[in-house]
Amino acid sequence: MASRPLRILLLNQAFHPDHVATALVLSDFARALVKRGHDVTAVSSSRGYDAAAQRYAAEEEWHGVKIRRIWTPGLGKSRKWRRLADFAAFWISAIWILMKLPRFDVTVCLTSPPLISTLGTFMAVMKGGRVVPWIMDLNPDEAVAAGWLREGGLPERLMTTLQNWSFSMAARIIVLDRFMAERLRKKGVAEDVIHVDPPWSHDQIVSYDVEARNRFRTEHGLTGKFVVMYSGNHSPCHPLDTVLAAAEALAGDSDIHFLFVGGGSEFAKVRAFAETRRLANVTALPYQPVEALSGSLAAADLHLVVMGDAFVGIVHPCKIYNILSLGIPFLFIGPGESHVGDLTAILGDPCFCLRARHGDTEGVVRQIRAAKQRRAKVPDDKARALAAAFSQQRLCGRLTELIELTGAAPLT
Repeated sequence: MASRPLRILLLNQAFHPDHVATALVLSDFARALVKRGHDVTAVSSSRGYDAAAQRYAAEEEWHGVKIRRIWTPGLGKSRKWRRLADFAAFWISAIWILMKLPRFDVTVCLTSPPLISTLGTFMAVMKGGRVVPWIMDLNPDEAVAAGWLREGGLPERLMTTLQNWSFSMAARIIVLDRFMAERLRKKGVAEDVIHVDPPWSHDQIVSYDVEARNRFRTEHGLTGKFVVMYSGNHSPCHPLDTVLAAAEALAGDSDIHFLFVGGGSEFAKVRAFAETRRLANVTALPYQPVEALSGSLAAADLHLVVMGDAFVGIVHPCKIYNILSLGIPFLFIGPGESHVGDLTAILGDPCFCLRARHGDTEGVVRQIRAAKQRRAKVPDDKARALAAAFSQQRLCGRLTELIELTGAAPLT
């Protein structure tokens, strides 16, 4: 426990009651800080991350957390200019709100919208206090890898300069895996500034609930099916082309059904693919509310975890922790030299953690058919034992202590 209560600012586009991964993790963290006696303020968007029509109150208090929300036009993600306009509006509105807020001992900045940690750093420089970027995805690296920015172009060089400046001012930087840590080292970040900890599973709200599983499967016409599920953010960082090709190849197998749950810029592509090819074995559902997560995630017989080859160390497959805690087999499509590759090596069970590469449609089809034949025991005890290392109690508690130590340390 810190020697005194700290004033802590949490800055991110998504926060409670939004249900995207960063909102859930940050909301958990905020409540943990409040329970430790700290004064916590969260600044986030007034619109739903993946549902711009969803509007939240400009101000409210939730479990002791003071929430201030930022106005944006909610133009959506269908065009780059729309995203840029929303980001610009977020920045301008955020500056207005942050200028009116008091000084904070510690500002924890996540990474949506891109370079939001730079804004947090500017405010800390003006008012005092320490900044801790918590990197959920790394930009402009992500934009370059996705082809949205040209490496060496003026926008990329400007963003990199701002990113490196905010890193140089950070008291600590939280990264999610060893590959992210290595990228920061190559950018010149000192070893003693980097703290490596993954985000935790939502084990306090997600469990393998047989009744909820059966209810969800019945509601969506999945009874008796072998359900292959991709749940979460649909983005170019997690390319689904090979999965969709496999779904088309398996269209004649009435027992296998592909379920896509979530949102993101590529979600419409999934729906369009299924509709244009008239694939009766594909269902696409929006993000499920928190209270339905147990039934939704447990409804799968095989989960899909997808990582683009170019995005190792840039983004992190957060969904893997809930999958492990549920003990459901998964198929990883992506590079072996990656965080999920590390986890599959630890598990060492090719019947539980299956592997394939992008472009290998036949391999994906073969793995899915093999998993269907095995009908692996659910839940898997070895996976759930590994999941204990990523529990909310353990990891959230560790980050809370890190922030307390950072805020209590004497200024130099």
